[in-house]
Amino acid sequence: MRHDAGVHRRTALASGYVAVAVADAVLAGASSPMAHKVRYVTKPALMPLLAAAAETPRGITAAQALSWGGDVALLRRGEAAFLTGLGSFFAAHTAYVATFLARRGSREDADRRALTVASALWLTTAPLMTVAAGRKSKRLAAPVAAYGTALVGMFAAASMMDAALPRRARRMVQGGAALFLASDTLLGTRTFLLEKNVPALDAAVMVTYTAGQGLIAAGTATL
Repeated sequence: MRHDAGVHRRTALASGYVAVAVADAVLAGASSPMAHKVRYVTKPALMPLLAAAAETPRGITAAQALSWGGDVALLRRGEAAFLTGLGSFFAAHTAYVATFLARRGSREDADRRALTVASALWLTTAPLMTVAAGRKSKRLAAPVAAYGTALVGMFAAASMMDAALPRRARRMVQGGAALFLASDTLLGTRTFLLEKNVPALDAAVMVTYTAGQGLIAAGTATL
């Protein structure tokens, strides 16, 4: 009976996470002053809801808490807020990497494939974003380069998990890592490469980000 109540509670919290994620994505795409104010409620609610919805390893909970810090920081504008958010998400990816590598498999060929794909992704994104960030501000170049490396490292670590672990859970984690990578690539494109703000792109950033976080949480909860 108590177990059933716990399941129902987590299901309700997961549904709440999805609802708030959808609302926040819509608000992000609205780009109006009022929508931005409402996001001070929706965006900070995302990670607490997700953390409460699934029993995940402590490393994942830590990553979610650090992601919350990044979410809150990036609600503000300006270089200092951006660097604070970047640092918080860098630490979150470090926690994700440590958690994924703790479940690393023993197949060296799988590790080599993951590293090859990750290296290709790094080469196609990190140098471009670093140069573009440096053009915006010299202070941004090194942090953006370090963050891009951590982000791709998180994706690689997710691809190295033991093949003996449940396949569905591994695929969810890997899919979540890929969506997280896509989200930050879109964010970097919007921040450093585009001259004009594109509201639809802001919505896409949040859709891929919240879906990625959700898949990582759901996958690691069942490993």
